[in-house]
Order: sequence, then structure tokens, then C-alpha cells
Amino acid sequence: MLRNIRRTKGPDGKGLKIAIVVSRFNSDITFRLLEGAKSELRNCRTSEKDILVLEVPGAFELPQAALQVANCKKVDAIICLGAVIRGETPHFEYVSAESARGIMETGLRSGIPLILGLLTVNNLRQAKARSGGKRNKGREAALAAIEMAILYRQVRKR
Repeated sequence: MLRNIRRTKGPDGKGLKIAIVVSRFNSDITFRLLEGAKSELRNCRTSEKDILVLEVPGAFELPQAALQVANCKKVDAIICLGAVIRGETPHFEYVSAESARGIMETGLRSGIPLILGLLTVNNLRQAKARSGGKRNKGREAALAAIEMAILYRQVRKR
């Protein structure tokens, strides 16, 4: 039986191999998310050599690249980072919904945790607030990736 363990400190990422797929579209925001994620992974003892970073053109391509990484079965978790900022057309809804759906579907089918680090915001101000400092969603995505990778390992050992 699996037990619910309450943590008092951050998860230990030592020995985990983590892929980060990051969108170049809105790169002023997404690369801040990337730096936050990498920083948090290192804080949790994930080695720099065990962090694979792949760039894709936009948020819509995140699940496609993540699927290719997942199919290789060489990583413990995949973080998908992107930023979709609402504009004047319905494009925002299509890209954000399909990207999120594709990331979830890839995670469910691959057996590898995929973490949604996709900002879906109304304006640039909101994007900047969620990609900097202590509120950096890239950091949160990194913590989730480590925690889920550890959980998957625990379940597989049972």
C-alpha cells in the first residue's frame, strides 16, 4: 500500500533525468520560465548533465516534441514550458486548449510524467508576473516534475 508522505523540504532530484521542452514564441517570457525551472532543478540536486533542454517554435508544438522525448524512454519527467497571451482573435483558445490537451494525452499514454508549464494569460503584465521571481511558474513546474518522477518510481517498485 502506498502511504501519503508529508514533505518538510523540497524533493530530491539527484539522479533524475529531466527534459524541458520550451517554446521560443514569447521567448522573453518562456526563457524566464526556463531559467526558473533549471534553477529549481539544480536546487533540488538534479545534475546539469541530466537536464535536457529542447526548443520548439511555439506552444502548439510542445506536445509533439514531448511525445518524441517520451518515446525514447530516457527521461524520468518532461516539463513543457510556454506562454500564450490572449489577443484579439480566438487563436488563444485554440492554441492553449490543444497544447494542454496534447501534453496531458502524451503523459497518459507514455507512462512518463509530463508537467504543464504553459502560461495562459490575458496580457503581458500577467505573463511577466508569473515568470519572474518567487512566482516563477517554471520553478513550480520543476518541483512538480521531480515529485512526479519520484512517485512513478515508487509505484513501479511495488
